[in-house]
Amino acid sequence: MMAFHLARDARCLTRTTGVRHFASFQHLAPSTIVVGGGAAENELPSLVKSLGMKRPLIVTDPVMVKLGLVDTVRATLAKSGFNSVGIFSDTVPEPTTKEVNDGVKVFTEGQHDGIVAVGGGSPIDIAKVVGIVASNGGHVRDYKVPNVIPKAGPPVIAVPTTAGTGSEVTKAAVISDPETQEKMLCMSQLLIPTAAVVDYKLTLTCPYRVIVDSGLDALTHAIEAYVSKRANSMTDANALKAMQMIQSNIRIGSSQPSNEPAREALMLGATLAGLAFSNASVALVHGMSRPIGVHFHVPHGLSNAMLLPAVTKFSIPGAKERYAVCARTMGLAAVQDSDDVACAALLRELEQLNLDLKVPTPGEFGIPEAKFMELRQLMAEQALASGSPGNNPRVPSVDEMVQLYAEVYSPSQASAP
Repeated sequence: MMAFHLARDARCLTRTTGVRHFASFQHLAPSTIVVGGGAAENELPSLVKSLGMKRPLIVTDPVMVKLGLVDTVRATLAKSGFNSVGIFSDTVPEPTTKEVNDGVKVFTEGQHDGIVAVGGGSPIDIAKVVGIVASNGGHVRDYKVPNVIPKAGPPVIAVPTTAGTGSEVTKAAVISDPETQEKMLCMSQLLIPTAAVVDYKLTLTCPYRVIVDSGLDALTHAIEAYVSKRANSMTDANALKAMQMIQSNIRIGSSQPSNEPAREALMLGATLAGLAFSNASVALVHGMSRPIGVHFHVPHGLSNAMLLPAVTKFSIPGAKERYAVCARTMGLAAVQDSDDVACAALLRELEQLNLDLKVPTPGEFGIPEAKFMELRQLMAEQALASGSPGNNPRVPSVDEMVQLYAEVYSPSQASAP
């Protein structure tokens, strides 16, 4: 097991007055989180039994089926007497309302009483929302922010196979609506999985791009949770530990896929980041990222990475001391360095990470410049409507987000009208 330490240098939090004083707060998490290599095989059957499931539905994706992981999970459950296990594997990387509706049909017709979500953030998000719609009826858009989810769904056990989204511990799910071209954010404590099984060994078959994009997604979660206006002392602790673990392991974890200590650190870091942002909320990067995903089908973690350096540069004036703590926690600046020096080091590292890990710009990804520029006003309006930019230390106007989109696409276009 890994030892937990708040930061590489405990003094990093005393260098600056960036430490806030908090009123009372609520911290939400799954009732059970099992962490460790082999946990999926060793602990899953007893968890299913403890939650009273008799006919669990495995929600997953075609890749997990192809890799044989779903058969392994089903066989593991069968050995413990679960012989009525269903499978719904028609999820997609950027899940839509169609997959939710199809999943609800399979859940209902199979008379299932619980869900085991196996895969990345998409199957886990689908599983969470399938449970809510199955219990409450209606359409997914009935439960998007700021709408309230009336009734809890069936128990959900989340078994992540990527180290990034943190969906296994969060109260959020993101579902695209093809009818409205909107990436809907659903958020409620009723969306928090009942239990999570965090087994880094399930990530060892991930391809390079998935490792990188997932890791940068988790790093974004950690940084945004720490600078969020809704941060508290518990989210701070999780966010700082997460960003330290992810930043110090993402290069080696992606270049050496079989490096188990690095992959374990990335997995645990992603879960800690999930606990942080689920309680502190994400901010401007995520608000601007979702429209890029829905309009141009860019994977969520990748669109976050595209935005992170430019949005961080924009946001630093609103929380310079907090961003400086991020830099010191990641070992990018010394305790005696000024906040300005630390923030400059943070920006350099975020830019260098994108270079080292081959994060493309929107243009390099293949997004036509004319279309991107045409849609940036709409994307900015959609970002604002999501509510996430309001948590940012520097809250932007729609016009400022329009300019940021241009800067992210091409620095030469940053001043375009």
